[in-house]
Amino acid sequence: MARQLGGKLLIRIEDIDQTRCSPEFEAAMLDDLAWLGLEWEEPVRRQSEHFDDYTVALNKLTALGLTYQSHLSRGEIRRIVETHERKGGKWPRDPDGAPLFPGQEYESGAFPPERSLSVRLNMNAALARAGDQVEWQEFDPEKAITDHHSSPRKWGDVVLARRDAPTSYHLAVTVDDALQGVTHVVRGSDLYEATSVHILLQQLLQLPKPTYWHHDLIL
Repeated sequence: MARQLGGKLLIRIEDIDQTRCSPEFEAAMLDDLAWLGLEWEEPVRRQSEHFDDYTVALNKLTALGLTYQSHLSRGEIRRIVETHERKGGKWPRDPDGAPLFPGQEYESGAFPPERSLSVRLNMNAALARAGDQVEWQEFDPEKAITDHHSSPRKWGDVVLARRDAPTSYHLAVTVDDALQGVTHVVRGSDLYEATSVHILLQQLLQLPKPTYWHHDLIL
């Protein structure tokens, strides 16, 4: 695709989770891609070397009043959901099947700053600013370009940063696509639904919007 479009193939190492990523895993992935015959531009961008870029973007969203500090741990969120469902209610899930974050109304008490566990996007405020529906173009090498529409609301108040990681996947890839001048994103269909969040962040941060191809997977 890159050759057909007269472009360059970029590969990015998305290693923001420093507890699970390692140089050995990175080398193995690149070896596999080379074995498959792919050739890409050097140097490869490693997200762990660019945390400052993501902090700048996070600060912009915060200055717009679109983020808030969350103090609920994963265990506390799980207990809130389980309590609700034991009473017979069905808790809403995101497209990946994970329970949606309960929301700011569940944050109670006076927490010390060090208890802040994550920074979340205030989805209601973000959609009030950008609109409930976002759209992007899908490019299939064998088909025409088609327009796609979706609402990021289905993801709830997504995490933008955690105490143990200064950025999230959603924020990092959105910023990197813009900084690297990416025009076409090629990735698996398992990330199709997440695209609505990335388009929303692009609009809020006034970043360019790439074209996407979410290709089939062998399941």
